[in-house]
Amino acid sequence: MELSMLLDYAGDPRKAADEAAALEAAGLDAVWVAEAWGFDSPTIMGYLAARTERMKIGSAILNVYSRTPALIAQTAAGLDAVSGGRALLGLGASGPQVVEGWHGKPYDRPLGRTRETVELCRRVWRRETIDHHGITHMPLPAPTGSGLGKPLKILTRPVRPTVPVYIASLGPANVRMTAEIADGWLPTLFIPEKAAAVWGGPLAEGTAKRAPELGPLQTVAGGLLAIGEDAAAARDLARPQIALYVGGMGAPGKNFYNDLAVAYGYGEQARRIQELYLAGRKRDAAAAVPDEFCELMTLCGPEGYVRERVEAFREAGVTMLNVTPVGPEPARLIETVKSWL
Repeated sequence: MELSMLLDYAGDPRKAADEAAALEAAGLDAVWVAEAWGFDSPTIMGYLAARTERMKIGSAILNVYSRTPALIAQTAAGLDAVSGGRALLGLGASGPQVVEGWHGKPYDRPLGRTRETVELCRRVWRRETIDHHGITHMPLPAPTGSGLGKPLKILTRPVRPTVPVYIASLGPANVRMTAEIADGWLPTLFIPEKAAAVWGGPLAEGTAKRAPELGPLQTVAGGLLAIGEDAAAARDLARPQIALYVGGMGAPGKNFYNDLAVAYGYGEQARRIQELYLAGRKRDAAAAVPDEFCELMTLCGPEGYVRERVEAFREAGVTMLNVTPVGPEPARLIETVKSWL
């Protein structure tokens, strides 16, 4: 099992990147850079590539609407080049609020776009001449365009013939596709004890169609990390994030994270969290998050307890434990957990 962390994208990106780079020596294997509607992640990933030597650097996530498949492939190949082959490409459909509200693109055919983007990226990295006509047209045919476009292949030579592709997915159809075509899976709000009941079927169905050369599906999941006799209190720090996703990431009936909370068995609480969050009562929404939800998606408590949580994630199929260290000594926490893996 590898160890990674999600970069704090809400503050100073240089400070966050420098702190993440400092954890490389403590044993951190990878860092994931979110984008949402804040700073773009490729710029920060390039900075991380210059500040690190060994650590893998991944996007979590680039959405498949705001960039063309060719540009996504170029960006991943560029990061792989400047990092010496350490890039991880995290992709996802995001959601209609971001795609339509921020990027001004219709939120249509999310699974088809994701599948097509993965296919085209891999073809670009193999330096194929691309003549493809689907959701995306390469080249754009007349009369849609000028008719002057011609099939091209990437001008430069990628460092590797492929970059590992991780897909962020939650719904059954999307998880099924992820298990079929992706190198890795980026689930959100992952509870190891409940994962098989929610996703076991779709994962098995997708794996049955999986190409053998892809190897086993890698899974990246984890949560807040705090170790100590009084560290259980740090679980409460997860409440605002859970409330944001379950309550605020989408309208009623159009929130994938709320649907996940319902699938976990927190239906009544999920509806209440969303009601409070959308009414602007964010603190009340956070307070409404069940204690069990906070506990099971974090790794906070005495050392023996945290080791048990690590094993729970491992047994649930997690191959890269993604943690957020809490407290004044993040390097010590990373070193400790790394020694268990």
